[in-house]
Amino acid sequence: MAAANKVFAARLAGLVVLGPDGESIGRVRDVVITVRIGRQQPRVLGLVIEMFTRKRIFVPMLRVTAIEPGSVTLTTGNVSLRRFTQRPSEVLALAQVLDSRVRVDDPDMGELHGVDTVVVDLGIELTRSRDWVVSKVAVRKHRGRLGRRAEIYIVDWQHVQGLTQTDLSMPGQGVAALLMQYEGMRPADVANAMRELPDKRRHELAVALDDERLADVVQELPTDDQTHLLMHLEVERAADVLEAMDPDDAADLLGELPEPEAESLLQLMDPQDSEPVRRLLEHSPDTAGGLMTPEPLVLTASMTVAEALARARNPDVTPALASMVFVVRPPTATPTGRYLGCVHLQQLLREPPAGLVGGLLDTGLPCLAADDSLARVTRYFASYNLVCGPVVDNEGHLIGAVTVDDVLDHLLPEDWREEEIDR
Repeated sequence: MAAANKVFAARLAGLVVLGPDGESIGRVRDVVITVRIGRQQPRVLGLVIEMFTRKRIFVPMLRVTAIEPGSVTLTTGNVSLRRFTQRPSEVLALAQVLDSRVRVDDPDMGELHGVDTVVVDLGIELTRSRDWVVSKVAVRKHRGRLGRRAEIYIVDWQHVQGLTQTDLSMPGQGVAALLMQYEGMRPADVANAMRELPDKRRHELAVALDDERLADVVQELPTDDQTHLLMHLEVERAADVLEAMDPDDAADLLGELPEPEAESLLQLMDPQDSEPVRRLLEHSPDTAGGLMTPEPLVLTASMTVAEALARARNPDVTPALASMVFVVRPPTATPTGRYLGCVHLQQLLREPPAGLVGGLLDTGLPCLAADDSLARVTRYFASYNLVCGPVVDNEGHLIGAVTVDDVLDHLLPEDWREEEIDR
């Protein structure tokens, strides 16, 4: 049966959660969302899963590969077993939103417009960027206890008033104004703004931000501020933030911590997230192995140009990483099978969608080695006019890719993040 890309949240309650091999992990108890300012659709962060031991854990929506009428399937059976704790910026869809009083401000809804209604469900859907968002609200007119149950109406989220952070009485309202102020800002700009805040306020804001947003911001802070902020978070929250960071940035940050603290955070991280970070920590930070990301765009020779372009269009992939795809023999997870060559994005744009990437390989571009120095990496990028380059091991397996932004990060003065860009 085809997996759903639109579903009502209440329908998920009680569904069994399965690993990729069909093993049962638990059952869905709630859906975690983050309410944003204005009329923006809330993001669905993940699911609260109750295991058979009655312990409740959190599973990010990125780990959900299929939602079917009788079950939810995950991409991996390895899930974090830490007990779920609600963050100040998070809302529980079933526990907090259902039965809330709202008003519908859509004139097209006729007699429902401007009338008190009650939320009975939330419709969530998968977007083209692979994020789940709340797009619909199921409501019915508010009736007295003796009134007949009213008809249910489906309304676009944008036309419902009464589901803001304040209306839902979310915790952490002391920083609600800051969260609203920073909504929509680039992570680098939020990082600059955070550095101007008093320590107490900065830590309150860090607690209120969701893991992914905080991870993006931390990556843009100077090293000293990164470590200071991380050490003031609860240790389990710090591990969550490290999981949400790019592996190379997480490795750089952990490399600045004393070894016992770094190891304890690595042990708390999900093994699927900590393994690539551990591999990066084996290399000196000023070598290609220390600079690289272990998650470039990797394909097999039998994949089509259309599939390659779809991977490059992923909004989570940086422009530098999207400039080149790497073709290998299976497996495609780093360290991969034997590296065969690369295909430049411009080449993909010139070819018919049904063509195979195996026929477009650039096999003449030299590769970087993990122990190549920063100076050699710099000359490599300048010589071949690249913004991304492959790193292979002694056996010819692709282990990662270096991008120009990581090179610049190490070439600029240590305090470069402390100066704002002139506008």
